[in-house]
Amino acid sequence: MSELAGVLVIDKSSDMTSHDVVAAVRRLLRIRQVGHFGTLDPFATGVLPISVGKATRFAQFYLKSRKSYEGTFSFRFSTDTYDATGKPTSPSQDSKPDPGRLEKILEEFTGRILQTPPAFSAKRIGGVRAYQLARNHKPVELQPVEVEVYALELWGVEGFEARFSVECSGGTYVRALAHDVGQRIGLPSHLAGLRRVGVAEFEMKNAVTLEELGRLVEAGEVAKVLIPPGTLLPGFPELVVRGREENKIRHGHSFELAAAPGLRRTKTGNSAAPLLKIFNPERQLIAVARHVSGAVYHPNLVLA
Repeated sequence: MSELAGVLVIDKSSDMTSHDVVAAVRRLLRIRQVGHFGTLDPFATGVLPISVGKATRFAQFYLKSRKSYEGTFSFRFSTDTYDATGKPTSPSQDSKPDPGRLEKILEEFTGRILQTPPAFSAKRIGGVRAYQLARNHKPVELQPVEVEVYALELWGVEGFEARFSVECSGGTYVRALAHDVGQRIGLPSHLAGLRRVGVAEFEMKNAVTLEELGRLVEAGEVAKVLIPPGTLLPGFPELVVRGREENKIRHGHSFELAAAPGLRRTKTGNSAAPLLKIFNPERQLIAVARHVSGAVYHPNLVLA
């Protein structure tokens, strides 16, 4: 099991934290080198990419990955956490959202927007997590940050609840969207349910539950669902090196290409791909290099 390396797409249940899932995978695979590519709130379900072995070092490339969710806004009352796990901060009310007006308001929340993170979040204030201050009833002042909402679609309204889907940049709080949409429509609101259906290239079609993973481990068939390191970051160009060039890259030295793979001609000049996957002639991924300038790349991650 210690030779395993790759990514498992786990369908997280609502009764576990992301760290619980990491611990469970460690126990199942009997390997300590296990991580994740971005946490998922405990009450939320769905896609949680779990990295194993050398693939844990790929987390740096997925910090701001595009994410996709399906969920439910409730307009019955608001909560201190902006989701269903929090304490109500308003009385229950009887006004139901108008679907037409709600749809128009959701359009206002697409594109690049400024979003203030929830008080109950992992953001740090003076070295202390915001949620720790909030739990101790201390003031929490967080600055708005720019996020991008690529698509926010209303699926339907039933009573006080509205079903929706959203695609957004990493760092976007869907809980904050629920709160802000309620503020805009004039109704108390919170996020009643959330399911993540995609993170970068990882989708539900590749996901397994922990129970299913356990059965695969017993059958010795983990490889069936383990995404190998060489197939990660599929949107970036590849370079095959050998001999002296391979040795140079394995030692972490920057290198220059006469014609950088992925080089694109733009109105202002050439634009090189930000990342480059480097293989040896045996099709083993040996490094991931980051663009420095011109045709110069530096191997940020060396797997040798």
